[in-house]
Amino acid sequence: MQGFLNKYLNVIQNIFSTSTPKVTTKELYDYQEEALLQIFDKLKKNPENYNLVFQLPTGGGKTVVFSEIARRYIAETNKKVLILTHRIELCNQTSRMLTEFQVNNKIINSNVKELYDQDQYMCFVAMVETLKNRLNEDKLELDQIGMVIIDEAHYNSFRKLFKYFDNCFILGVTATPLSSNMKLPMNEIYNELLVGEPVQSLVDRGFLAKATTYTYDVALGALKVGINGDYTVKSSEELYSNNLMQEKLLYAYEEKSLGKKTLIFNNGINTSLHVYETFKAEGYDIMHLDNTNSKQERADILKWFKETPNAILTSVGILTTGFDEPSVETIILNRATKSITLFYQMIGRGSRVFGDKKEFTVLDLGNNTARFGLWGTPLNWQKIFNSPLYYLDNLICDEDIERQFSYQLPPEVLEQFSKSTDISFDVKSEYDKAIKMNLKSKIVLDKSIEQHCRMCVENSEDVFDARILSRLLQDDISDRIKKYSYCIIKSTKNYIQWLEEDYKRRLSTMINQSFT
Repeated sequence: MQGFLNKYLNVIQNIFSTSTPKVTTKELYDYQEEALLQIFDKLKKNPENYNLVFQLPTGGGKTVVFSEIARRYIAETNKKVLILTHRIELCNQTSRMLTEFQVNNKIINSNVKELYDQDQYMCFVAMVETLKNRLNEDKLELDQIGMVIIDEAHYNSFRKLFKYFDNCFILGVTATPLSSNMKLPMNEIYNELLVGEPVQSLVDRGFLAKATTYTYDVALGALKVGINGDYTVKSSEELYSNNLMQEKLLYAYEEKSLGKKTLIFNNGINTSLHVYETFKAEGYDIMHLDNTNSKQERADILKWFKETPNAILTSVGILTTGFDEPSVETIILNRATKSITLFYQMIGRGSRVFGDKKEFTVLDLGNNTARFGLWGTPLNWQKIFNSPLYYLDNLICDEDIERQFSYQLPPEVLEQFSKSTDISFDVKSEYDKAIKMNLKSKIVLDKSIEQHCRMCVENSEDVFDARILSRLLQDDISDRIKKYSYCIIKSTKNYIQWLEEDYKRRLSTMINQSFT
């Protein structure tokens, strides 16, 4: 009796957890159809336990592609398909898309303990952790599975399920075929990579919006790298929560995104809350979202974001996958990352074409563009897939990025030196001149101090005004000292600190002497 009751409850639950199929006609774009033909060609030419990973950019329609693959595979082989995701939102989205393709499917979620009714379905959608638990408990057994499709295949959590489907064709799908853990490269578990249509081609053909990127130099020396290979939340919070970075973010928004629907990505809840308070204090329409919000709160916030034309949403991690709001006009990367996957996921949230929207804006406050290149820059995914460590080892480091920074005095500071015509100083060029003339390198700093002194004197009535002006040059002095330390290949923290203190002391002395 209990077994019958469980079976009855399971069937009832399934009625409410699975969408009712509706008649629809889904037409694939030519590049999607071409990808399907190539995937089925691999399926026919290789053993049934072949592992293939397919790459297609965010916004290229990966879910559409593998939903049609599932439909055709079931029709041609009469075998079942299992689709794995890592988030419940992706489970639900996938199930809805399969239903649109008239694929009768069932979600295996936390409420499903056993599958009494699995004969009624040819396709199942499951979260990796939920399915792993059910299989480990020996309470659930999937019969006649011929193909396993893995969404966001770059995540390593899926590996633990491969052993249960070692006689199946496994198809991994991702926008970035680079493992989230370099100790577990994707080429260890996948036999081959199939590369789809590149970003730039999708932009040129009007399938994706064009990104216009603006970068704002940020010194990342204080950031620390964690065991996962990316910058730690703690060190990121310390940098991005300070007033200087908050002002830089606000300035970037007001300069390039004022009045546009904007999505801000942060690397920490405290940072996002600081962003919320900063923008709220300026009267902007903004809300904050992170993984501590309830399901209802999240739904309400996203509904507000969708319906508010100039909305600003500051978030932490939660919207990088499983979120699609095509009306987003600006993406702000208020964080640094060493993950090209995360870089593409964040920017991809703004790449959907929507109505008259054919372009979107990217504001980078983490030197990410300098590290990975512009979004859409051609990438050799085959080379990255085959030699991931080589790719990562050859990414430009933060120190080399910062060497390319070109510091400029802020407009409000420039106004204080309006009487000076010479305000720039090329440390590298002056250093090269000194070396060619066999002069000591310190002459570079001597010349820099003389120029700063001249700027202060030219714009002052007396020594007191000049001293006040010299304090406005603090950032410019720090930048010149840093560039000088690069030239002499001596950049210890203590030495740079000593150089700055000595520089300011000598500048103060020279200013005093100029008024005697």
